[in-house]
Amino acid sequence: MPGRRSVSTALLAVTLVASGCGADTGTTRSAAKRPPSARASATLQRRAAKRRFRRHPGAAARSPRGTGFLAYSTASNDVVQAQPVPGSCHAIGTGLDSRPDPRCTPGALNPAVSQATIKQTICVDGWTDTVRPPESITEQEKAASMAAYGDTGSLGEYEYDHFVPLELGGATNDPRNLWPEPGASPNPKDAVEDELRQQVCDGQITLAQAQREIVTNWVKLTGRTSSGSAPGGPKCTLTASYSSTYDDYDVYVHSNQPDQTVTVSDAYGHADSWHTDGSGYADVYFKSGGSAPGRQITARVGRASCSGTL
Repeated sequence: MPGRRSVSTALLAVTLVASGCGADTGTTRSAAKRPPSARASATLQRRAAKRRFRRHPGAAARSPRGTGFLAYSTASNDVVQAQPVPGSCHAIGTGLDSRPDPRCTPGALNPAVSQATIKQTICVDGWTDTVRPPESITEQEKAASMAAYGDTGSLGEYEYDHFVPLELGGATNDPRNLWPEPGASPNPKDAVEDELRQQVCDGQITLAQAQREIVTNWVKLTGRTSSGSAPGGPKCTLTASYSSTYDDYDVYVHSNQPDQTVTVSDAYGHADSWHTDGSGYADVYFKSGGSAPGRQITARVGRASCSGTL
């Protein structure tokens, strides 16, 4: 009997230990999560990047105040600000009706200017001269900004323009608010800026409304038509740039179809979609199966359709 009890006890102990270990091991393995691959991580990062603008060095984080869609700036007037990389920006339209690339130059605001301070700031004659950055700083930035936009003319052929003008509370020296506008000053945009400032100071519209109208499409306020967006019909244009890092294309679509789904496709069954912003602009990550220069592609955005090549 003692021998049997010892054997039974030993067998029970072995059974319990084996059972316990098996349960623990199974739970641990089923609960463990495999780390994402490098490719999966890159995909997740790119999807997240789709939903925010890339911030320039020294730029302030997006603020919930003000217009609700533009950030306030902390960029110094006394420091030459870094600009987007050469060739990475694409103006909307041409000539005097050009507008900046909303990825590179979405606009930014001066935190000293708000609806509550307009009578002490923008509505005071000569106030903008007190906040304008020195030419010794802006000339260097202007040359780098022209390279970013692929402009090959002389500096004198462009105005280093505050997209949201100083007289409407635009950031003074932030690369998100400055770009090489074709043509010398004064130009059609200057007249729009002056009129909007007067309306703000007269209480006809709010500061936020004026800022939004400039950024959305100042050309519409002149009765003129920007290239690529004609009245009476939907239109779009596209350009493409290959990314060897991600083995796909950035397809830049410019249209007069804001807040619409845009789909880029080719004759080989590849198709990718994104959506246009309030200015009718979109950057679609198009996976064409690798580098395919010269391949025909088509973009459909809202009621517009346009074609081009990779």
